[in-house]
Amino acid sequence: MVKLMIDGQKISVPAGTTILEAALEVGIHIPHLCYLKDLNDIGACRVCTIEIEGIDRLVTACNTKVEAGMTIHTNSPKVRATRKTNVELILSDHDCKCATCVRSGNCSLQKIANDLGILSVPYKTVHEKNRWNKNYPLIRDASKCIKCMRCIQICDKTQNLQVWNISGSGYRTTVSVSENKNIKEANCALCGQCITHCPVGALRERDDTSDMFEALADPNKITMVQIAPAVRTAWGEGIGLFKEESTLGRLVSALRRMGFDYIFDTTYSADLTIMEEGTEFLERFQNGDQHKWPMFTSCCPGWVRFVKSQYPEMVDNLSTAKSPQQMFGAMSKTYIAQKLGIPAEKIFSVSIMPCLSKKYERGVEIINASGHGADVDLVLTTREIDRMIRADHIQPDDLKEEPFDEMFGEGSGAGVIFGATGGVMEAALRSAYFLLTKKNPNTESFRKVRGMEGWKEAVFEIEGIAVKVAVVSGLGNTRKLIEAIKKGEASYDFVEVMACPGGCTGGGGQPIHDGEELAEDRGKILYGLDSTSNIRFSHENSAVLKTYEEFLEKPNSKRAHELLHTSLRDWDLDA
Repeated sequence: MVKLMIDGQKISVPAGTTILEAALEVGIHIPHLCYLKDLNDIGACRVCTIEIEGIDRLVTACNTKVEAGMTIHTNSPKVRATRKTNVELILSDHDCKCATCVRSGNCSLQKIANDLGILSVPYKTVHEKNRWNKNYPLIRDASKCIKCMRCIQICDKTQNLQVWNISGSGYRTTVSVSENKNIKEANCALCGQCITHCPVGALRERDDTSDMFEALADPNKITMVQIAPAVRTAWGEGIGLFKEESTLGRLVSALRRMGFDYIFDTTYSADLTIMEEGTEFLERFQNGDQHKWPMFTSCCPGWVRFVKSQYPEMVDNLSTAKSPQQMFGAMSKTYIAQKLGIPAEKIFSVSIMPCLSKKYERGVEIINASGHGADVDLVLTTREIDRMIRADHIQPDDLKEEPFDEMFGEGSGAGVIFGATGGVMEAALRSAYFLLTKKNPNTESFRKVRGMEGWKEAVFEIEGIAVKVAVVSGLGNTRKLIEAIKKGEASYDFVEVMACPGGCTGGGGQPIHDGEELAEDRGKILYGLDSTSNIRFSHENSAVLKTYEEFLEKPNSKRAHELLHTSLRDWDLDA
């Protein structure tokens, strides 16, 4: 342990602790912009500078280790003056039009500038001109980039994709797509982790809220919205609700006030996905010599983009089942339209997702099978729906609990845990066990695939048959797993992959809390909802059973394949 003094407070911390971390131990928050724990400690922003007695120059707190006997001042006159100058210099290279920035009110630079009392910038502004394809799901605004390098580090170290890099030198230094490529050429998975780790508004999703408001105002369109499992864990964060208050019923209430005609739950189609994917796995498992192994899940389009660009030889290992989003879209304009007596051509099918790559997925031409245009017409992220709630002046405190519209608002606990890493695998194993044995397993039998570990593996025995499975989240971990499989160092029957660390709860479309990783906390909410659900198995969802009975006949039937499966090899990455 190392003893030192910070702002007059005596403290003892383990050797190797940084001054930034040590200060937090006594409740002192040193401002910083570029620092991300375990990812980015390069001291680029110089905002966390502090004064150490006996040292003439100021040092950065994020990457300076404590030493015995240090006396540190985190907010001395010298520190305040230097920090203010450093932030003013950053602002001189930043488009400060906060009123039209998507991160206004949730921007680390804005907060630090306000806290320092910066009311004007004494330097000439020279922010970079912006050039970007505004139709792409991922938008970069160069004029707002502060060169903190976070996007580079999260993409390199966590996702292992190297999409971003530094270019230029001196004051022309900037962040751009690696090798001066167009973003469409960069093999970006569209996971959105660069967005959720950006401290300012330099990176964001393409905003589709105007198109949504337009559709809601069109009397000739019937708006039908689905809500993804992970959205229920986070939607309240962006409008100031505590997690206990941000119930699914209140979100349904907000959507009704906004004017949506029908509100359903994506867990219905998550259960449908399990029936299709689980049946497909059993068919492959029982005819092992006719298929490539392992079989991978296919419900994460970020993962699909990754495997198609990085390991195209393994695309045939993926399940042909569409994602829950796309299954719901296909059903919305066929079976659901029939059940509700609605003309399919009038339906405007919308999904609210915790994800950026879903905006790409809905635009893949070959995925549409309903015969009425795009199966999903529009995708909104959790952040976008929060912005729409605020734009409609809906007061969170006034929202009452309201149910989904009947039948297709029903989902199982298995469908709910789809949003957490390991959830798809567990849901599939629960139903695979039933399909083989005609008995329900103990829902706690598959706990080994739960948790935040980036690469988990387990062996489960079903009727004397050993099934070896793996669960991986984060594309860096995914690359390690695939390389191990290719080298013969690992062997599995079934693998779940989610592009975002922690799964969809940590998705690129979720609310942003700078410096906080909330995927684990949000995932626990999903497992809590599963544990209290009246239905714990996808094969017991009455809406799903009726769908097969009245429309699809059985899982993997001819009609099910036409509507609920896709040829991933034919997906266009430029969609």
